[in-house]
Amino acid sequence: MLLDIKKICQEYKIEINGLIHIGAHVGQEFNLYNQLNIEYLIFVEPQKILFDKLYSNIPRSPKIKLYNLALGNIVGKKTMYIDSNNQASSSLLKPKMHLKQYPNIRFNEEIEVKVEKLDNIIDNNYYNCINIDVQGYELEVFKGAKKVLNNIDYIFSEVNRDEVYEGCAKVKELDKYLLTYNFKRVETNWKGKTWGDAFYIKVDESLISKNNFEIKRELIGLKKITLFNQILLFFKWKIYRLFWR
Repeated sequence: MLLDIKKICQEYKIEINGLIHIGAHVGQEFNLYNQLNIEYLIFVEPQKILFDKLYSNIPRSPKIKLYNLALGNIVGKKTMYIDSNNQASSSLLKPKMHLKQYPNIRFNEEIEVKVEKLDNIIDNNYYNCINIDVQGYELEVFKGAKKVLNNIDYIFSEVNRDEVYEGCAKVKELDKYLLTYNFKRVETNWKGKTWGDAFYIKVDESLISKNNFEIKRELIGLKKITLFNQILLFFKWKIYRLFWR
């Protein structure tokens, strides 16, 4: 995750009661979630070799659930393309720009994984946050989570502005879909150049039409912050608008 989750939670004064981590790898963020006092956790990881490590790394608790499957907008099985980068770039989509951007990473293996809809495995409203990194398949996961998204307040998601994987959703498509649930993207880190990480927050209807600067002013009380920081944030937003498409 390119974004500092702990810092964002502090800045936006958010409280996460329960979190669903989709594409959990081996559970590297578990200690962070403990620090944030998140009570309920779900970890989803489709690759058996990684899931076994995840299972070993996460303590058993009735408030922690682990699922060895992929999520999407179908129920069935799909081919997953496995990478040579510690399986951190594996995807249900074939790699495209990824092959040019990271020529040292190979995709020489394919496995079949079970795919389920998130709506079919969540039967309560304990969870108000999603952390998702599924290598370009994020939109399909959200399409299979229509009921769950009604209870979610915060989303940390990988985003793409190029076709890193064949047919992957671009960030504007993700923005448009999540906006139907009143989510606005308020933080984005494009350190990956063609890809990045974003933070979406569910906002009141009155903020839907406002820009990021205005939303942040409402959400984190910029009136209480120094004039210098307000100006700095404003120009960061202007630069973002100029150089990002």
